[in-house]
Amino acid sequence: MTSARRLIVNADDFGRSTSINQAIIRAHREGVLTTASLMVNEPAFAEAVALARENPRLGTGLHLTFICGHSTLPREEITGLVSSAGAFDDNPTRVVFRYFFRRGLREQLLAEVHAQFQRFRATGLALDHVNGHLHLHLHPAVFSILMEDSVKLGIDRLRLTFDPFWLNVRLARGHWCYRGLHALIHHCLAANARPQLQRRGIRHTRFVFGLLQNARVDETYLGKLLSRLPVGDSELYSHPSLDEFKHELDALISPRVRAEIQAQGIQLIQYHDV
Repeated sequence: MTSARRLIVNADDFGRSTSINQAIIRAHREGVLTTASLMVNEPAFAEAVALARENPRLGTGLHLTFICGHSTLPREEITGLVSSAGAFDDNPTRVVFRYFFRRGLREQLLAEVHAQFQRFRATGLALDHVNGHLHLHLHPAVFSILMEDSVKLGIDRLRLTFDPFWLNVRLARGHWCYRGLHALIHHCLAANARPQLQRRGIRHTRFVFGLLQNARVDETYLGKLLSRLPVGDSELYSHPSLDEFKHELDALISPRVRAEIQAQGIQLIQYHDV
C-alpha cells in the first residue's frame, strides 16, 4: 500500500461572479489551487471559460446547479424546478424534500442535467470532474440520473463528499450543530453513493475536506489539515473571492501554506490524476 499523500485543491463556484473568477485564477497562478468547478449558467460564465482556456493547467470540472442558481433550459421546459426568472429555489430544506418526494420532477431534472453537461461540452474544455452546488449531485434524485447516464454524460471522476468528522474535530472548534448534522447527512449520502461509483469505475478521492468548515477554510485550518492529511488521495474545496471570502483566497496564496505542503511531501494533483 502506498504511503503517498496527494491533494486536489479545488475552488467551487467558478463563473458565479468576476470576484470569484479573479480570485480562482490568482489562487491557481500564485498559490496552491489545482482545479475549479464551473457553474455554466451564472453571470460570469463566459469570463470563467476564457480564463480557463488561458490557464490550461487548471483542471476544470462541472459544478451542477439545482439550487441557488439558474437553469440552462427555459422555464417552459422545467416549470417544476425554476421560477419565472429561471432561478432555482434558494431554500435547501425545501429543495431537498421537493426533489425527493415529487417523483414527477425526475424527467425535468434529467433534461436539465443533460443540458448543463451539454453547455459544459460546448466550451471545449476537458471535463476534469463533476460535483454539485451545495453537493446536490449526491441527492438520490439527482445521483440516480448521473449513475444511469454516466457513460452518456462522460462521468469518470466525481466528488464523493466525505469529510471525516473526528479528524475535523481535531482541526477546528465550534459550530458543533452545523458540523455534526452535515457530517451525518453526507456520511449517509456517501455510503449510498460509494458502491455505485465503484461498480461503474468512477473514481473519487478517499476524503473531501472543507464541508464542515462552511467557508472557513483559512490559513490556520489549512496548516492543521496539512500536517494531519491522511495517506492517499484527498480533496480540499474552497470558495475564494476578492470580497466575501477573501480569507480563503489569502489561505490559498499563503507562502506558509505552500511551504507546509513541500515540508510534508504532499503532491498537488487534479482529479484526472486520481
